[in-house]
Amino acid sequence: QGPLVESGGGLVQAGASLRLSCAGSGNYHTAWFRQAPGKEREFVAAISWGESRTYYTDSVKGRFTIGRTSAPNAVYLQMNSLKPEDTAVYYCAANLIRRALGTDLTIGDFGFWGQGTQVTVSS
Repeated sequence: QGPLVESGGGLVQAGASLRLSCAGSGNYHTAWFRQAPGKEREFVAAISWGESRTYYTDSVKGRFTIGRTSAPNAVYLQMNSLKPEDTAVYYCAANLIRRALGTDLTIGDFGFWGQGTQVTVSS
């Protein structure tokens, strides 16, 4: 299993869209987390391997979509209607450890992490 590599971050205005990509997640349940300055890393969205069941934190429901691309081992996070409060470093995580997917995932639940990609939304 290779390392996870995120891409697609950037600086946009409120209301714009961005698409993040995570390469290398393999045959694992995969999630996106984010960490804003001075705050703890928090769960954003997750997708299961196989059935592709999806889970979202309430603040992004209806705006963000997590999915798998046709490229091998790639997971994306499509972010629409971005808000300044979405500003954070976004991390991809894979290899869920000893529990089922849900909306209460924490950083301790995953064994593989990427280096993060910065998303900045200006007002």
